Amino acid sequence: MKKITAGIIGIGFIGRGHVEALRRLGYIDIAIACRGGEEEAKAKADELCIDKCFGNYGELIADPDIDVVHICTPNSQHYSQAKAALLAGKHVFCEKPLTVTAEQAKDLVDIADEKNLVAAVHFNKRFYPLIYQAKAMFESGEIGEVLAINGSYNQDWLLYETDYNWIVESKYSGHSRVVDDLGSHWFDLTKFITGVKIKKVFADYATFFPTRKKPSKPVETFAGKMVDLDDVVDVEVTTEDYAGVLLRYDNGARGSFTTSQSLPGRKNRCYFEIFGTKKSLFWDEEKPNELWIGSREEGNMLIMKDPSILDESAVEFSSYPGGHNEGFNDTSKQFFGKFYEYILNDSKGKGEKESFPTFKDGYRQALICEKIFESQKKEQWVDVD
Repeated sequence: MKKITAGIIGIGFIGRGHVEALRRLGYIDIAIACRGGEEEAKAKADELCIDKCFGNYGELIADPDIDVVHICTPNSQHYSQAKAALLAGKHVFCEKPLTVTAEQAKDLVDIADEKNLVAAVHFNKRFYPLIYQAKAMFESGEIGEVLAINGSYNQDWLLYETDYNWIVESKYSGHSRVVDDLGSHWFDLTKFITGVKIKKVFADYATFFPTRKKPSKPVETFAGKMVDLDDVVDVEVTTEDYAGVLLRYDNGARGSFTTSQSLPGRKNRCYFEIFGTKKSLFWDEEKPNELWIGSREEGNMLIMKDPSILDESAVEFSSYPGGHNEGFNDTSKQFFGKFYEYILNDSKGKGEKESFPTFKDGYRQALICEKIFESQKKEQWVDVD
């Protein structure tokens, strides 16, 4: 198979995840760029056994050998970096949220279309095998019409005032934090499964800690719980620690969603309950290889991920047999595989539809998150479209 070169901007928690998942494909050469300059880039490249590195993202984008740019930097940098990459003729794979405003996201959609480039957003939760199973059950009519969608996405790594990460500061994360960071995943996931779109939102935010203790040295995402904080300064926090959102969908269904990074015990719990006119579905990312099916007329069921019993669409994303669990980094591997296959086959040039979330999906989620922020400011229902 032809090799292709990916350049990754940002080698923190998620950037390293991209490196690991790309290597599993077997046909990707990797280069990296770091914010700390050439010395830091060289140190991280040596640590990860990567031959090519750059001291800034502009040099990486300008390199003619780079085919695809992966953006794994703080939210506020996504727009400028993605735009620069697209204008340089590079395909782009961006972390979520795509941008901090819907206007920026729409601009990137337009540029990608104009340049005829492949542009994806890392809504990787779609790529758990049982998510495709759930989608297939909706498409077959087994679940019926959607009545209600409830759920949450909660973590606990920012529970204490002494927990700090760049994401708590609006100059890096944008005007909203957990809704953009976690909510965008949940909104994309439930839309992907059911097909129904959010029409109206009513939101309530809370910031538990108006100030947090910022360490003098950089702390990688999720690493704060394992760091001794000797030298700290108080930093003002205006982004939300918690959000609750009421939802109305275009088919008349109702819903509710809560999200926080400050709820003890929930490490990475993205869950949904989707209630249909025939059956219901429940899924929890902390147990991603189980799908609960609820019924009134017969006993409830629990499906375990096993390609021998799943829908054909779910089998495609099951790399291992039943009883061999697939998790977080497997979703990135599956996603990257579809993304790079689409590029190598020139599927966009042939007019073929993408089988992964694109910048258009990123724009949709940016719009929803922006309207949720507007709703909590106005304390009233706000239309999404």
